[in-house]
Amino acid sequence: MEDPEPLEALVVGAGPAGLMAAEALAVAGRRVTVCEGRPSAGRKLLMAGKSGLNVTKDEGAAAFAAAYAPPDWLRPMLAAFGPAQVMDWCRGLGQPVFTGSSGRVFPVAMKASPLLRAWMARLAGQGVTVRTRWRWTGFASGAMAFDTPDGPRRLAPRVTVLALGGASWSRLGSDGAWAPRLQQAGVGVAPFRPANGGLAVRWSPPMARHFGQAVKGARLAAGALSSRGEFVVSARGLEGGGIYAVFAAVRDGAALSVDLLPDVAEAAVARRLSAMRAGESLSNRLRKLGLAPAAAALVLEFGRGLDPLRAVKALPLAHAGPRPIDEAISTAGGITREALTGGLELRARPGTFACGEMLDWEAPTGGYLLTGCWATGLWAGRHAAGEGPPA
Repeated sequence: MEDPEPLEALVVGAGPAGLMAAEALAVAGRRVTVCEGRPSAGRKLLMAGKSGLNVTKDEGAAAFAAAYAPPDWLRPMLAAFGPAQVMDWCRGLGQPVFTGSSGRVFPVAMKASPLLRAWMARLAGQGVTVRTRWRWTGFASGAMAFDTPDGPRRLAPRVTVLALGGASWSRLGSDGAWAPRLQQAGVGVAPFRPANGGLAVRWSPPMARHFGQAVKGARLAAGALSSRGEFVVSARGLEGGGIYAVFAAVRDGAALSVDLLPDVAEAAVARRLSAMRAGESLSNRLRKLGLAPAAAALVLEFGRGLDPLRAVKALPLAHAGPRPIDEAISTAGGITREALTGGLELRARPGTFACGEMLDWEAPTGGYLLTGCWATGLWAGRHAAGEGPPA
């Protein structure tokens, strides 16, 4: 077996966290090589930007950090690279941003591709080398082993940052295959669970005509979580931002309910129902209340036998649990906090750091996920370069 190739700094994974770690190392003067298993960098970032790249949320530091679980782990990282820094960073790449009415921040171009192109060009100018189709296969005799287009290769970096993603969207490279390799190396890894995912529902045949329709302006509640927004009735079940916001509680066993008229007081709904003709069909009552077709269909699907008032103001949504983890936007689980130093260095593998969705944290959609990946990547990269704040 040939000797491993020596490197100054290695980043494994060319997603948002890995590229940010590479930039931090390069800015610190390190010669950086990035190895990416897929044919190109930033594939999940590009997918996220297809419907508008939500880079962060413009809100106060305390409220922003409180959206993450656990709430305190990422706080210093987000203080170093939170919403304000994300917006400045985008502008520094020639990508102006704007804040929408919900506080969500987007590039004016909306798509991820212009930002990614500018970022890759800047990294190249900083001397960062990117090797694609280099798939990490584990630790081998003190080196990092890869499958490459030219066969198995080994690298011997002075420092390594792992940024291999979570366990959803495997076709884009995030398959969680790294977890058993780290466990074999003595690194604590919590089991993966879906986050920000959809719920499976076994619909009755009449629901098919409503597939693809959105239920807007509803208030969903599960356990301690609630959300005001929209969700979609799909052939697979229930999806969309409103569902994602309460998903963690539902995944962990809380019952899910929806108020389909959150802007109308319960007493007012009761008066309107009592004024309707006795014996009137439920369908007609729902129409007179002003429910959109998809919302009324949910009441007919889940609310038959319930008091009409409860069916409208606190409709239980029956489901068959989360959709498969590979369909989820993100995942919970991964490298545990206890397995890492404050600088995100693996305690069992000194000189090796980790960041992004590899770590056991979760956050809602709305800019939190991407900012969290960038913030942990920057933190890991700076500490790998020996230039991070005290950890």
